[in-house]
Amino acid sequence: MSERSQVRVLIVDDSELMRSLLTRILSSDSHLKVVGIAKDAYEAKEQVKKLSPDVITLDIEMPEVNGLRFLQVLMKANPIPVVMVSTLTEEHAAATLTALEYGAVDYMAKPKVHDGSSLDKYAKRMISKVRLAAGANVRARAKTSTPTSKVVAKQNAANRILAIGASTGGTEAIRDLLQQLPAEQFGVVISQHMPPGFTRTYAERLNRQTGFQVAESQGGEVVKPGTAYIAPGGYHLTLRRKGNLIYTDLALGEKVCGHRPSVDVMFDSVAELIGKTAIAVLLTGMGKDGAQGLKRIKEKGGYTVAQDEASCVVFGMPREAINIGATCSIQALSKMGNHLVSLL
Repeated sequence: MSERSQVRVLIVDDSELMRSLLTRILSSDSHLKVVGIAKDAYEAKEQVKKLSPDVITLDIEMPEVNGLRFLQVLMKANPIPVVMVSTLTEEHAAATLTALEYGAVDYMAKPKVHDGSSLDKYAKRMISKVRLAAGANVRARAKTSTPTSKVVAKQNAANRILAIGASTGGTEAIRDLLQQLPAEQFGVVISQHMPPGFTRTYAERLNRQTGFQVAESQGGEVVKPGTAYIAPGGYHLTLRRKGNLIYTDLALGEKVCGHRPSVDVMFDSVAELIGKTAIAVLLTGMGKDGAQGLKRIKEKGGYTVAQDEASCVVFGMPREAINIGATCSIQALSKMGNHLVSLL
C-alpha cells in the first residue's frame, strides 16, 4: 500500500508509555501510518501545521493546556477527525462527552497494558476506530452545532412514542434532535452505543440541555410525553405494555450486531408492541445495527426516518436502512424535528 493511500495519524499524549504503545498498535496496520507524536498541546499545534494528519488521537489529561481546550481550538480553526483517549470511568465520562460536543468523532479507554489478551482486543478496536474516524464527516457537526429553533405542534396532536437509535456521532445528534422537539408531544426511548458508566452522565447532560426529563433507564418506567429513557451501557432496552401504559424493560441477553444495547433489539420491541403508531429514527453511526429493526417498524405500519448523509458524522447505519428499504423518509438533522411534528 502506498504512503499516499495510508491514513496519516498524529498521536498526542503526555505519557511516553502511551505514545509508544499507540505508535506500535497503529503502525501494525498497513492502512495506518503514524506520522508524528506530541507530548502536549503546544507540540501538537506545530505538528498539525507541519504534517497535516488525517486523524489525531488525543489524550484529555495533559499539562498546561488540556486536551479539551486543544480540541476546541482545533475544531474551530481546522476540523480534523479526533479520537479521544482517556480513562473510561464515570469521573471522566463528563469530559469525554464534552469532547464529543466539541467535535471529537469517537473515544477509547486507555488500555490495561499488563493484560496481553485484553491488549490484543484493544489494539483491534483502536485500529478500527482510527480507520473509521478517517472517513468521518467532521464538518457535519459544525453545521448543526447551534441549537435549531424548536417547532410548535398543533394543540390537538396525538402523543407518540419516538424511538431513536444511534452510534458514532450520535450523542450530539440525539441532543440536537431533542432540542428541536416539543417535549409534551413525545415519549422517547433511546439506544445509543455507549459503555457502562457513560449513559447515566449522558442522560444527566441531556436532561439539562433539552426540554425532556431524561434519565438512564432502570427498567419499569412509564414512557409518557415529556420523558426520555436511555438504554444503560451493557443492557438492551425494550418495552412492555400493562393496561394502557407502556413501560421500559431491561435485559442482558446476547449482543446483537456486536452491541448491547442494540438498536435492533429496541426497534423490534417497538414494532411488536406499538406497531403503526410508532415513530422511529435512525441517526449517524457505524455498521448495520438498527436497519432491520427499522424495517420491521415500517412493515408494521410505523413511520421510519433515517438521517441523511450530509448531516451524518458516519453514514453507516442510516445507509444500511435506506439500502434495504426500511425508511419512509430521509431527513437532514436540522429539519428532522419539524418533520416529526408534522406527522402528528
